[in-house]
This record gives sequence, C-alpha cells and structure tokens, in this order.
Amino acid sequence: MPRIAGVNIPDDKQLNISLTYIYGIGRSLADEILEKAGVDGDIKAKEATKEDLSKIRKIIEKDYKVEGELRRERRENVDRLKRIDCYRGRRHKKGLPVRGQRTRTNSRTVRGNVRRTAGSGRKAAPQAK
Repeated sequence: MPRIAGVNIPDDKQLNISLTYIYGIGRSLADEILEKAGVDGDIKAKEATKEDLSKIRKIIEKDYKVEGELRRERRENVDRLKRIDCYRGRRHKKGLPVRGQRTRTNSRTVRGNVRRTAGSGRKAAPQAK
C-alpha cells in the first residue's frame, strides 16, 4: 500500500479515488493534484511508480493542509468560537445544530438520536400464547 500524508491509500482503486482516503482531499482536489503532478489518475495505485508517488507527496505537503494539520485548524476554529462565547460557539457547546436548522424536529443526529414522543419509550405489549 502506498503511503501518502501518513495514510495508507488502497492499492486496488484508481489513484484519483484512493487519494480521497486522505482527510481534506476530495474528488476535485485529487484530480487537481494529479494534474499538477502530471500523473494519470485512471491507473491503479499499486501501478503508480515511486517517482509518481513522490511528486504527489511533494505537491500535497507544499500546497495543501491535510490530515492532522487540517483537523487541528478546524478544532481551533471551533474552540475560538466557544471561547469568545458567540452564538455559534454556544450552539457547539450545547451540542445543537449550528447553522440555523430547526430543532423541534429533525435534529436527532446532533442531539444523540433522542426520541421524546409519547410512544417512544413504551414497552412492547405482552404476546398472547
């Protein structure tokens, strides 16, 4: 398995798809990186030469924030919002939707899948024999 940016990318997938296993790289960015490196994205990752992989590594390290650096930056941004106690920061602290979604319904995933309806906690009826 080739290792790029600290991530083992899968051998059996095309190079442009296997680059998306790196946090911070999606399909369009993977295509852009491969174009800069001058590497064909349709070949399998195991068929790529060491020179191709080193070109890709250099481009990613030089031009893009990925993996740990990107995760750290995102966490710092959220921590800053919490620290300055703005509305979005308070929503993050409470674990509620941040971007204006309604909470009366449809926020179960953010609230931890809590169901507060009348029949949700009811025990099953006893089975007749």
